[in-house]
Amino acid sequence: MLELIQFPWSPYCIVQRRILEYSGARFEITNIPNGDRALVWRLTRRRYYGVPIIQDGAQVVFETDHDSQVIGKYLDDKFGLGLFPRELEGVQSILWRNIENEVEEMGFKLNDIYWQEVVPAPDRLLFLRHKERKFGRGCLEKWRQEQKALLAELVRRLLPYDEMLVGGPFLLGERPRFVDFDLWGILGNFLYSGHYKLPGVHRRLMRWHERMGKIKIEKSSREKLRT
Repeated sequence: MLELIQFPWSPYCIVQRRILEYSGARFEITNIPNGDRALVWRLTRRRYYGVPIIQDGAQVVFETDHDSQVIGKYLDDKFGLGLFPRELEGVQSILWRNIENEVEEMGFKLNDIYWQEVVPAPDRLLFLRHKERKFGRGCLEKWRQEQKALLAELVRRLLPYDEMLVGGPFLLGERPRFVDFDLWGILGNFLYSGHYKLPGVHRRLMRWHERMGKIKIEKSSREKLRT
């Protein structure tokens, strides 16, 4: 059976988890501590230590660089989901880079404010060490002090995605593409602590988010959707 190796609040893990749910495939989840990537290191034969990774029988699938979508494309090909149509390649590449940089930057900082509620107690020291080595000592408290400004900036950065939904139920038309799952996962990280809701000013985005949380592809046809 296909296995997703993750830690639950990672935005990139939420993306792939939702794609798997959408596909209707059976899969298992293995959660690992944020500070212990030994399992990932072993399964990838010391080539990768990030999450998520997918183990599909003897095959292990992981990203090759910061901007790759190897896992998403693997699942798309395996289950015939239509997430990466050729005619949308350039548009999606631009969008997912914006989602995974501009939107994710605000989302993870806002979620990390509540890190002691999210991270299991045994993992907190390594989590704190990782964050402060990457973003500077006291970064988590700094983000807490900047919370209102970070929320306002997130609202601003989400505006184009709300505007994209004027013409249809999904970001790029009548059916979900990869960028829909990507944005949904990034927002899933922002919402993970339970302390936030989507900005009420973005009403189309709120309806889209609810739709994306329920939608599944019909097993009888890869082209039919149900909610």
